[in-house]
Amino acid sequence: MDDRPSMAMTNDPIALSPPKPKPIINAAGTMTWLGASRMIPDALEAATDMAGRFVDIDSLQLVASRAIARATGAEAGCITGCSAAGLSLSVAGAMTGANLARIERLPDVDGLKDEVVVQAGHLVNYGAPIAQAIRLTGAKVIAAGSAARVEEYNIADAIGERTAAIVFVISHHVVQEGQTPLADVVALARAHGVPVIVDAAAEYDLEGPIKAGADLTVWSSHKFLGGPTAGIVAGTRERVKATYLQNRGLGRHMKVGKEGIAGTIAALEAWSRRDHDAVAERECALLDDWEGALEELQGLTLSRHKDWTGNPVVRLKIDVGPDSGLYAWELADRLAARNPAIIVRDDLVEHGTIYLDPCNLSEAEGAIVSSALRAEVERACRKGDGRVMTLAARRRAKAEAARAWGDPVLL
Repeated sequence: MDDRPSMAMTNDPIALSPPKPKPIINAAGTMTWLGASRMIPDALEAATDMAGRFVDIDSLQLVASRAIARATGAEAGCITGCSAAGLSLSVAGAMTGANLARIERLPDVDGLKDEVVVQAGHLVNYGAPIAQAIRLTGAKVIAAGSAARVEEYNIADAIGERTAAIVFVISHHVVQEGQTPLADVVALARAHGVPVIVDAAAEYDLEGPIKAGADLTVWSSHKFLGGPTAGIVAGTRERVKATYLQNRGLGRHMKVGKEGIAGTIAALEAWSRRDHDAVAERECALLDDWEGALEELQGLTLSRHKDWTGNPVVRLKIDVGPDSGLYAWELADRLAARNPAIIVRDDLVEHGTIYLDPCNLSEAEGAIVSSALRAEVERACRKGDGRVMTLAARRRAKAEAARAWGDPVLL
Protein backbone atom coordinates (compact mmCIF):
# COMPACT_ATOMS: atom_id res chain seq x y z
CA MET A 1 0.00 0.00 0.00
CA ASP A 2 1.16 3.51 -0.81
CA ASP A 3 1.30 5.37 2.51
CA ARG A 4 1.97 8.75 0.96
CA PRO A 5 -0.78 11.36 1.50
CA SER A 6 -2.85 12.13 -1.57
CA MET A 7 -4.85 15.18 -2.58
CA ALA A 8 -7.97 13.17 -1.80
CA MET A 9 -6.84 12.56 1.76
CA THR A 10 -6.29 16.18 2.74
CA ASN A 11 -6.89 19.67 1.47
CA ASP A 12 -4.22 21.12 3.73
CA PRO A 13 -1.09 21.82 1.64
CA ILE A 14 1.00 22.05 4.82
CA ALA A 15 0.18 18.43 5.60
CA LEU A 16 1.65 17.26 2.31
CA SER A 17 5.29 17.61 3.52
CA PRO A 18 7.11 16.95 0.23
CA PRO A 19 10.50 15.27 0.51
CA LYS A 20 13.58 17.46 0.49
CA PRO A 21 15.54 17.55 -2.77
CA LYS A 22 18.19 14.88 -3.03
CA PRO A 23 21.69 16.17 -2.23
CA ILE A 24 23.91 16.76 -5.26
CA ILE A 25 27.62 16.53 -5.93
CA ASN A 26 28.28 18.85 -8.84
CA ALA A 27 30.95 17.51 -11.21
CA ALA A 28 29.37 19.32 -14.16
CA GLY A 29 30.61 22.87 -13.58
CA THR A 30 28.76 26.16 -13.21
CA MET A 31 25.38 24.97 -14.49
CA THR A 32 22.41 27.21 -13.72
CA TRP A 33 20.05 24.27 -13.27
CA LEU A 34 22.30 23.00 -10.46
CA GLY A 35 22.55 26.38 -8.76
CA ALA A 36 25.71 27.38 -10.70
CA SER A 37 28.23 27.71 -7.85
CA ARG A 38 28.67 28.06 -4.12
CA MET A 39 28.37 31.68 -3.09
CA ILE A 40 31.68 32.95 -1.76
CA PRO A 41 31.69 34.20 1.87
CA ASP A 42 32.20 37.86 0.88
CA ALA A 43 29.13 37.83 -1.36
CA LEU A 44 27.02 35.90 1.14
CA GLU A 45 27.91 38.31 3.92
CA ALA A 46 27.16 41.37 1.79
CA ALA A 47 23.83 39.97 0.59
CA THR A 48 22.82 38.93 4.11
CA ASP A 49 23.72 42.33 5.53
CA MET A 50 21.75 44.11 2.79
CA ALA A 51 18.71 41.87 3.38
CA GLY A 52 18.06 43.66 6.68
CA ARG A 53 18.39 47.17 5.27
CA PHE A 54 16.53 49.64 3.10
CA VAL A 55 18.42 51.33 0.31
CA ASP A 56 17.76 53.56 -2.69
CA ILE A 57 18.23 51.10 -5.57
CA ASP A 58 19.34 53.75 -8.07
CA SER A 59 22.10 54.85 -5.67
CA LEU A 60 23.15 51.26 -5.01
CA GLN A 61 23.32 50.63 -8.75
CA LEU A 62 25.66 53.62 -9.09
CA VAL A 63 27.97 51.95 -6.57
CA ALA A 64 27.71 48.78 -8.64
CA SER A 65 28.50 50.75 -11.80
CA ARG A 66 31.79 51.93 -10.30
CA ALA A 67 32.68 48.40 -9.16
CA ILE A 68 31.92 46.99 -12.62
CA ALA A 69 33.96 49.72 -14.29
CA ARG A 70 36.96 48.91 -12.09
CA ALA A 71 36.69 45.17 -12.78
CA THR A 72 36.10 45.36 -16.55
CA GLY A 73 37.69 48.57 -17.77
CA ALA A 74 34.32 49.72 -19.09
CA GLU A 75 32.91 53.21 -18.59
CA ALA A 76 29.92 52.01 -16.59
CA GLY A 77 27.80 49.02 -15.62
CA CYS A 78 24.65 47.82 -13.92
CA ILE A 79 23.30 44.67 -12.27
CA THR A 80 20.36 42.74 -13.69
CA GLY A 81 18.31 39.77 -12.49
CA CYS A 82 20.56 37.31 -14.36
CA SER A 83 22.74 37.28 -17.46
CA ALA A 84 19.79 36.29 -19.68
CA ALA A 85 17.93 39.35 -18.40
CA GLY A 86 21.06 41.41 -19.04
CA LEU A 87 21.06 40.31 -22.67
CA SER A 88 17.37 41.09 -23.15
CA LEU A 89 17.64 44.50 -21.53
CA SER A 90 20.78 45.36 -23.51
CA VAL A 91 18.89 44.60 -26.72
CA ALA A 92 15.93 46.65 -25.50
CA GLY A 93 18.23 49.56 -24.75
CA ALA A 94 19.74 49.36 -28.22
CA MET A 95 16.24 49.87 -29.65
CA THR A 96 14.96 52.60 -27.31
CA GLY A 97 18.01 54.48 -26.14
CA ALA A 98 17.14 56.62 -23.11
CA ASN A 99 13.71 57.56 -24.50
CA LEU A 100 11.36 56.84 -21.58
CA ALA A 101 8.22 56.73 -23.71
CA ARG A 102 9.76 54.11 -25.99
CA ILE A 103 10.94 52.12 -22.98
CA GLU A 104 7.38 51.97 -21.66
CA ARG A 105 6.07 50.99 -25.09
CA LEU A 106 8.13 47.82 -25.59
CA PRO A 107 7.60 45.17 -26.88
CA ASP A 108 5.77 47.42 -29.35
CA VAL A 109 8.63 48.33 -31.68
CA ASP A 110 6.67 50.34 -34.23
CA GLY A 111 8.97 53.00 -35.66
CA LEU A 112 12.10 51.63 -33.96
CA LYS A 113 15.13 49.87 -35.34
CA ASP A 114 14.12 46.37 -34.29
CA GLU A 115 16.44 43.87 -36.00
CA VAL A 116 19.27 42.09 -34.18
CA VAL A 117 21.91 40.28 -36.21
CA VAL A 118 23.35 37.05 -34.78
CA GLN A 119 25.71 34.58 -36.43
CA ALA A 120 23.76 31.41 -37.16
CA GLY A 121 26.28 29.35 -35.19
CA HIS A 122 25.61 31.52 -32.14
CA LEU A 123 21.87 30.86 -32.04
CA VAL A 124 22.25 28.26 -29.32
CA ASN A 125 20.21 27.03 -26.38
CA TYR A 126 21.86 27.66 -23.01
CA GLY A 127 18.85 26.29 -21.09
CA ALA A 128 16.58 28.53 -23.16
CA PRO A 129 17.11 29.81 -26.72
CA ILE A 130 19.32 32.87 -27.24
CA ALA A 131 16.85 33.92 -29.92
CA GLN A 132 14.01 33.98 -27.39
CA ALA A 133 15.93 36.29 -25.05
CA ILE A 134 16.17 38.71 -27.96
CA ARG A 135 12.64 38.27 -29.30
CA LEU A 136 10.85 38.87 -26.02
CA THR A 137 11.84 42.54 -26.29
CA GLY A 138 9.93 42.76 -29.56
CA ALA A 139 13.10 42.56 -31.66
CA LYS A 140 13.48 40.34 -34.68
CA VAL A 141 16.44 37.96 -34.96
CA ILE A 142 18.30 38.07 -38.26
CA ALA A 143 20.53 35.01 -38.63
CA ALA A 144 23.75 35.64 -40.55
CA GLY A 145 25.30 32.83 -42.57
CA SER A 146 24.84 29.14 -41.82
CA ALA A 147 25.47 27.18 -38.65
CA ALA A 148 29.03 26.12 -39.45
CA ARG A 149 30.12 28.95 -41.71
CA VAL A 150 29.64 32.68 -41.23
CA GLU A 151 31.69 35.04 -43.37
CA GLU A 152 32.01 38.80 -42.92
CA TYR A 153 29.92 39.30 -46.04
CA ASN A 154 27.09 37.27 -44.45
CA ILE A 155 27.04 39.66 -41.49
CA ALA A 156 27.33 42.73 -43.71
CA ASP A 157 24.43 41.52 -45.84
CA ALA A 158 22.29 40.95 -42.71
CA ILE A 159 22.81 44.56 -41.54
CA GLY A 160 20.16 46.95 -42.79
CA GLU A 161 18.33 50.15 -42.02
CA ARG A 162 16.41 48.50 -39.16
CA THR A 163 19.44 46.91 -37.47
CA ALA A 164 19.53 47.84 -33.80
CA ALA A 165 22.51 45.70 -32.72
CA ILE A 166 24.71 42.70 -33.36
CA VAL A 167 24.77 40.05 -30.63
CA PHE A 168 27.96 37.99 -30.29
CA VAL A 169 27.96 34.90 -28.05
CA ILE A 170 31.05 33.53 -26.30
CA SER A 171 30.20 30.06 -25.02
CA HIS A 172 31.12 26.41 -25.32
CA HIS A 173 27.62 25.96 -26.76
CA VAL A 174 28.31 27.90 -29.97
CA VAL A 175 29.72 26.31 -33.11
CA GLN A 176 33.46 26.58 -32.63
CA GLU A 177 34.42 26.47 -36.32
CA GLY A 178 33.69 28.80 -39.19
CA GLN A 179 32.45 31.80 -37.19
CA THR A 180 33.60 35.39 -37.65
CA PRO A 181 35.68 36.39 -34.58
CA LEU A 182 34.74 39.25 -32.28
CA ALA A 183 37.44 41.68 -33.44
CA ASP A 184 36.23 41.42 -37.04
CA VAL A 185 32.58 41.71 -36.01
CA VAL A 186 33.36 44.89 -34.06
CA ALA A 187 35.21 46.41 -37.04
CA LEU A 188 32.30 45.57 -39.32
CA ALA A 189 29.77 46.97 -36.85
CA ARG A 190 31.75 50.21 -36.49
CA ALA A 191 31.72 50.67 -40.26
CA HIS A 192 27.92 50.41 -40.22
CA GLY A 193 27.33 52.41 -37.03
CA VAL A 194 25.82 49.44 -35.20
CA PRO A 195 26.53 48.50 -31.53
CA VAL A 196 27.86 45.08 -30.53
CA ILE A 197 26.45 43.27 -27.51
CA VAL A 198 28.52 40.34 -26.21
CA ASP A 199 26.99 37.51 -24.18
CA ALA A 200 29.89 36.18 -22.09
CA ALA A 201 27.81 34.76 -19.26
CA ALA A 202 30.13 31.95 -18.18
CA GLU A 203 33.46 33.52 -19.12
CA TYR A 204 36.32 34.33 -16.75
CA ASP A 205 37.70 37.18 -18.85
CA LEU A 206 36.18 40.38 -17.47
CA GLU A 207 38.22 42.68 -19.71
CA GLY A 208 38.67 41.04 -23.11
CA PRO A 209 35.33 41.87 -24.78
CA ILE A 210 35.50 45.50 -23.65
CA LYS A 211 39.08 45.81 -24.90
CA ALA A 212 37.95 44.27 -28.20
CA GLY A 213 35.47 47.13 -28.61
CA ALA A 214 32.17 45.63 -27.51
CA ASP A 215 29.63 48.33 -26.68
CA LEU A 216 28.04 46.12 -24.00
CA THR A 217 29.07 42.83 -22.43
CA VAL A 218 26.99 40.60 -20.18
CA TRP A 219 28.33 38.21 -17.54
CA SER A 220 26.79 36.02 -14.86
CA SER A 221 27.41 36.85 -11.21
CA HIS A 222 26.54 33.38 -9.96
CA LYS A 223 28.94 31.30 -12.08
CA PHE A 224 32.72 31.80 -11.87
CA LEU A 225 32.46 34.85 -9.61
CA GLY A 226 30.61 32.92 -6.90
CA GLY A 227 28.11 35.72 -6.41
CA PRO A 228 24.32 35.59 -6.01
CA THR A 229 21.97 34.98 -8.91
CA ALA A 230 22.37 38.15 -10.99
CA GLY A 231 23.70 39.48 -14.27
CA ILE A 232 26.43 42.04 -14.90
CA VAL A 233 26.25 44.48 -17.81
CA ALA A 234 29.30 46.60 -18.66
CA GLY A 235 29.97 49.01 -21.50
CA THR A 236 29.82 52.58 -22.66
CA ARG A 237 28.05 55.01 -20.36
CA GLU A 238 25.21 55.79 -22.77
CA ARG A 239 24.57 52.13 -23.64
CA VAL A 240 24.56 51.11 -19.99
CA LYS A 241 22.18 53.95 -19.16
CA ALA A 242 19.77 52.81 -21.88
CA THR A 243 19.98 49.26 -20.51
CA TYR A 244 19.43 50.34 -16.90
CA LEU A 245 16.46 52.54 -17.76
CA GLN A 246 14.64 49.43 -19.00
CA ASN A 247 13.78 48.96 -15.31
CA ARG A 248 11.02 51.47 -16.04
CA GLY A 249 9.62 48.97 -18.55
CA LEU A 250 10.48 45.35 -19.37
CA GLY A 251 13.20 45.35 -16.73
CA ARG A 252 10.59 45.61 -14.00
CA HIS A 253 9.69 42.00 -14.79
CA MET A 254 13.33 40.89 -14.48
CA LYS A 255 14.36 43.01 -11.52
CA VAL A 256 17.25 42.24 -9.23
CA GLY A 257 16.92 42.81 -5.49
CA LYS A 258 19.18 44.81 -3.24
CA GLU A 259 20.73 41.56 -1.97
CA GLY A 260 21.73 40.52 -5.49
CA ILE A 261 23.29 43.90 -6.20
CA ALA A 262 25.26 44.02 -2.94
CA GLY A 263 26.39 40.41 -3.27
CA THR A 264 27.56 40.98 -6.84
CA ILE A 265 29.55 44.07 -5.86
CA ALA A 266 31.28 42.00 -3.17
CA ALA A 267 31.93 39.14 -5.61
CA LEU A 268 33.50 41.51 -8.13
CA GLU A 269 35.76 43.02 -5.48
CA ALA A 270 36.75 39.57 -4.18
CA TRP A 271 37.59 38.41 -7.72
CA SER A 272 40.52 40.85 -7.87
CA ARG A 273 41.91 39.37 -4.63
CA ARG A 274 41.37 35.71 -5.48
CA ASP A 275 44.47 33.50 -5.68
CA HIS A 276 43.75 32.04 -9.11
CA ASP A 277 46.97 30.02 -9.14
CA ALA A 278 45.97 28.28 -5.90
CA VAL A 279 42.54 27.49 -7.37
CA ALA A 280 44.17 25.97 -10.44
CA GLU A 281 46.49 23.86 -8.27
CA ARG A 282 43.56 22.53 -6.22
CA GLU A 283 41.64 21.61 -9.37
CA CYS A 284 44.71 19.96 -10.89
CA ALA A 285 45.06 17.82 -7.76
CA LEU A 286 41.49 16.58 -8.27
CA LEU A 287 42.31 15.64 -11.86
CA ASP A 288 45.36 13.71 -10.64
CA ASP A 289 43.19 11.83 -8.13
CA TRP A 290 40.57 10.97 -10.73
CA GLU A 291 43.14 9.71 -13.20
CA GLY A 292 44.74 7.54 -10.53
CA ALA A 293 41.40 6.06 -9.52
CA LEU A 294 39.98 5.49 -13.02
CA GLU A 295 42.89 4.96 -15.41
CA GLU A 296 42.68 1.16 -15.40
CA LEU A 297 38.89 0.95 -15.40
CA GLN A 298 37.58 -1.20 -18.21
CA GLY A 299 36.14 0.59 -21.25
CA LEU A 300 37.12 4.15 -20.30
CA THR A 301 39.69 6.35 -22.02
CA LEU A 302 40.85 9.35 -20.01
CA SER A 303 42.37 12.61 -21.18
CA ARG A 304 42.56 16.21 -20.00
CA HIS A 305 40.51 18.80 -21.85
CA LYS A 306 41.11 22.53 -21.78
CA ASP A 307 38.04 24.75 -21.81
CA TRP A 308 36.52 25.43 -25.21
CA THR A 309 36.60 29.22 -24.87
CA GLY A 310 39.92 29.57 -23.06
CA ASN A 311 38.67 29.77 -19.49
CA PRO A 312 41.36 28.54 -17.04
CA VAL A 313 39.50 25.31 -16.35
CA VAL A 314 40.79 21.85 -17.22
CA ARG A 315 38.32 18.97 -17.15
CA LEU A 316 38.73 15.21 -17.24
CA LYS A 317 37.37 13.92 -20.53
CA ILE A 318 36.08 10.35 -20.33
CA ASP A 319 35.39 8.47 -23.55
CA VAL A 320 32.97 5.67 -22.67
CA GLY A 321 33.59 2.64 -24.89
CA PRO A 322 31.61 -0.61 -25.37
CA ASP A 323 33.80 -2.53 -22.90
CA SER A 324 32.44 -0.36 -20.10
CA GLY A 325 29.06 -2.04 -20.55
CA LEU A 326 27.33 1.33 -20.78
CA TYR A 327 26.53 4.09 -23.19
CA ALA A 328 27.92 7.44 -22.06
CA TRP A 329 24.42 8.76 -21.33
CA GLU A 330 23.57 5.66 -19.28
CA LEU A 331 26.67 6.19 -17.16
CA ALA A 332 25.69 9.85 -16.62
CA ASP A 333 22.12 8.86 -15.69
CA ARG A 334 23.16 6.11 -13.31
CA LEU A 335 25.48 8.49 -11.50
CA ALA A 336 22.64 11.03 -11.28
CA ALA A 337 20.32 8.37 -9.83
CA ARG A 338 22.60 7.77 -6.85
CA ASN A 339 22.17 9.37 -3.45
CA PRO A 340 23.80 11.83 -3.30
CA ALA A 341 23.23 12.44 -7.00
CA ILE A 342 26.46 12.87 -8.95
CA ILE A 343 25.99 15.17 -11.92
CA VAL A 344 28.60 15.12 -14.68
CA ARG A 345 28.85 17.29 -17.79
CA ASP A 346 26.85 15.33 -20.35
CA ASP A 347 26.14 17.73 -23.20
CA LEU A 348 28.36 15.72 -25.58
CA VAL A 349 27.19 12.22 -24.68
CA GLU A 350 26.13 11.51 -28.26
CA HIS A 351 29.87 11.42 -29.00
CA GLY A 352 30.37 8.82 -26.27
CA THR A 353 31.93 11.38 -23.93
CA ILE A 354 31.31 12.75 -20.46
CA TYR A 355 33.42 15.31 -18.59
CA LEU A 356 34.26 15.74 -14.92
CA ASP A 357 34.61 19.40 -13.95
CA PRO A 358 36.58 20.06 -10.73
CA CYS A 359 35.68 23.72 -10.22
CA ASN A 360 32.85 23.20 -7.70
CA LEU A 361 34.23 20.20 -5.83
CA SER A 362 36.03 19.57 -2.57
CA GLU A 363 38.65 16.83 -2.27
CA ALA A 364 36.17 14.63 -0.40
CA GLU A 365 33.49 15.13 -3.06
CA GLY A 366 36.01 14.35 -5.78
CA ALA A 367 36.76 11.00 -4.12
CA ILE A 368 33.04 10.17 -4.00
CA VAL A 369 32.76 10.93 -7.73
CA SER A 370 35.54 8.53 -8.75
CA SER A 371 34.36 5.82 -6.37
CA ALA A 372 30.80 6.02 -7.67
CA LEU A 373 31.90 6.05 -11.29
CA ARG A 374 34.02 2.97 -10.75
CA ALA A 375 31.14 1.21 -8.98
CA GLU A 376 28.68 1.90 -11.80
CA VAL A 377 31.02 0.65 -14.53
CA GLU A 378 31.97 -2.45 -12.58
CA ARG A 379 28.31 -3.19 -11.81
CA ALA A 380 27.29 -2.80 -15.46
CA CYS A 381 30.08 -5.13 -16.59
CA ARG A 382 29.08 -7.69 -13.98
CA LYS A 383 25.32 -7.57 -14.61
CA GLY A 384 25.36 -6.89 -18.35
CA ASP A 385 22.32 -4.66 -18.08
CA GLY A 386 23.69 -1.63 -19.93
CA ARG A 387 23.78 -0.38 -23.52
CA VAL A 388 20.00 -0.75 -23.82
CA MET A 389 18.67 2.84 -23.72
CA THR A 390 18.99 4.68 -27.02
CA LEU A 391 19.86 8.35 -27.04
CA ALA A 392 16.46 9.13 -28.58
CA ALA A 393 14.71 7.28 -25.75
CA ARG A 394 16.73 9.25 -23.21
CA ARG A 395 15.78 12.54 -24.79
CA ARG A 396 12.11 11.56 -24.80
CA ALA A 397 12.33 10.57 -21.14
CA LYS A 398 13.89 13.92 -20.21
CA ALA A 399 11.19 15.81 -22.09
CA GLU A 400 8.47 13.78 -20.34
CA ALA A 401 10.10 14.44 -16.96
CA ALA A 402 10.09 18.18 -17.69
CA ARG A 403 6.40 18.10 -18.59
CA ALA A 404 5.61 16.11 -15.43
CA TRP A 405 7.02 18.75 -13.09
CA GLY A 406 4.51 19.59 -10.37
CA ASP A 407 2.31 16.56 -10.96
CA PRO A 408 0.77 15.23 -7.70
CA VAL A 409 2.76 11.99 -7.84
CA LEU A 410 5.96 14.05 -7.47
CA LEU A 411 4.78 15.91 -4.38
